[in-house]
Amino acid sequence: MNLKATLLGAAAAFAMAPMAMAERGADGHVNIIYWQAPSILNPFLSGGTKDIEAASLIIEPLARYDETGTLVPWLAEEVPTVENGGVAEDLTSITWKIKPGILWSDGTPFTSADVKFTADYCMHPEGGCAQLTKFGGVTSVETPDELTVVVTFDKPTPFPYGPFVGGESPILQAAQFANCLGAKAPECTTENFNPVGTGPFTVTDFRPNDVISMEANQNYRDAAKPAFATLTFKGGGDATAAGRAVMETGEFDYAWNLQLAPDVIAGMEAAGKGTAVAGFGPLLERIMLNNTNPDPALGPDERSVVRPHPFLSDPAVYKALSMAIDRPLLVEVGYGKAGRVSCSWVPAPAAYAIEVEGCDVQDIAGANALLDEAGIVDTDGDGIREKDGVALKVLYQTSTNAVRQDFQALIKQWWSEIGVEAELRNINASVFFGGDPGSPDTFQKFYADVEMYANTFNGTDPQTYLGNALCDKAPSPANQWQGENISRFCSEEYDALHAKLASTANADERAEIAKELNRMVVENGGMIPLVHRGRLSAHANSLGGVKLNVWDSELWNVADWHRVK
Repeated sequence: MNLKATLLGAAAAFAMAPMAMAERGADGHVNIIYWQAPSILNPFLSGGTKDIEAASLIIEPLARYDETGTLVPWLAEEVPTVENGGVAEDLTSITWKIKPGILWSDGTPFTSADVKFTADYCMHPEGGCAQLTKFGGVTSVETPDELTVVVTFDKPTPFPYGPFVGGESPILQAAQFANCLGAKAPECTTENFNPVGTGPFTVTDFRPNDVISMEANQNYRDAAKPAFATLTFKGGGDATAAGRAVMETGEFDYAWNLQLAPDVIAGMEAAGKGTAVAGFGPLLERIMLNNTNPDPALGPDERSVVRPHPFLSDPAVYKALSMAIDRPLLVEVGYGKAGRVSCSWVPAPAAYAIEVEGCDVQDIAGANALLDEAGIVDTDGDGIREKDGVALKVLYQTSTNAVRQDFQALIKQWWSEIGVEAELRNINASVFFGGDPGSPDTFQKFYADVEMYANTFNGTDPQTYLGNALCDKAPSPANQWQGENISRFCSEEYDALHAKLASTANADERAEIAKELNRMVVENGGMIPLVHRGRLSAHANSLGGVKLNVWDSELWNVADWHRVK
């Protein structure tokens, strides 16, 4: 990373800031719409993108990634490196220096104690932190003074930018969350719905799965920002309505994740009130394969915990399911230029992506032959194959979205052609991605055989993201159904190779290890990749300062948004 260039660029941007930014709140009100409604404003208790991004308006990390994928300082004075002395030469520790004078929205000082508390909060053994992989290998977080934080790792860590970096790992105020450690974390409704923050906005009213009202943080560190005095964050509905609200009717200023067909987007833009913006990061639409048994007869605390799955654990089955899919058609139907065929769990950056032979070719005949050879056949003539007496019937769930329902219908048909019956289910996105440990319908609970969604990671290094397939990261009753290993994939070989990645410094060697980890999950029944998705959102033509960011929260620079007259 070129820190000098980053700092010079930031200075130049400030010097050229529009006059509208000269006074906090001068541009009135801004409206944001996410068709997946936030259900919580604490990203440590949710893996849902909509929750993480809504929270990023309020709580912030020490450093984050800009629109180019460059790591830049945020609440810290600089990004620590070996060169500037912030990272120990033996790579076992990283020292962060906090910018002086930062205040929480309640007017109290932001200090290193808050950073240490955040680590204690997420790493608590009874907490069920959704972002625990960010703290992998951390043995201690120390605070030599109020503006210094020293993170120590259990071994040399070439990429020490997991804790406190990006929208997924912001800082919580110690004073506010002091009584919310461990098992008490999800019980702290007031704190989780209305966190005190250092970001440009504060919450005035939060209605889960509906709307959030915010106002400018009067203690924000830049006296001229944000330009907007108030903000409405509307959630729910669908992508079509969100796109129209910005590009056709002009009711909203920003719409996120417009998962719509290309001709629909073009028609909306033709109205002349808004502009669609897109960028390719590591976002992958995929089908997760449940490696455990979701049979309701097992009971709520055993479903998706007891393994193995009756038939999805058979390589012939999951390979045949993948072979039956026509990915080029899915791209054409769902995304057009905003989609690419991919069978790589990490499709970007290119250094970590893998090529899988046959990914771009549908092979129904080959899939049938593979199942026949494995002895998984239709024994009673009903058109459905059986394995060890169990019919290949799957519950296939996803969030409610027009493109995803189109994908479900197509894939159901293709799977029927190889003797697999699929029951389709779609769940309101706010519930599906909500992370409520009491809900049976979250993607973490995974009370289905297969489920489809997309997710991504902050930054350009996939080490932490690849950690999502580690055995101990599976959601379960013990961790309040948090954790990122949604498929419950578990391989000792994978865990050992990931540990090697975490201790490897050479960039080329890291890329090769990452590719092998990527391949292991794809080829050993963790998931079926479908489409490398470009992130497509839209902003009103009257909204300036928007810089689409596919490496961090899309709302990363909302403090710089302003009204174009």
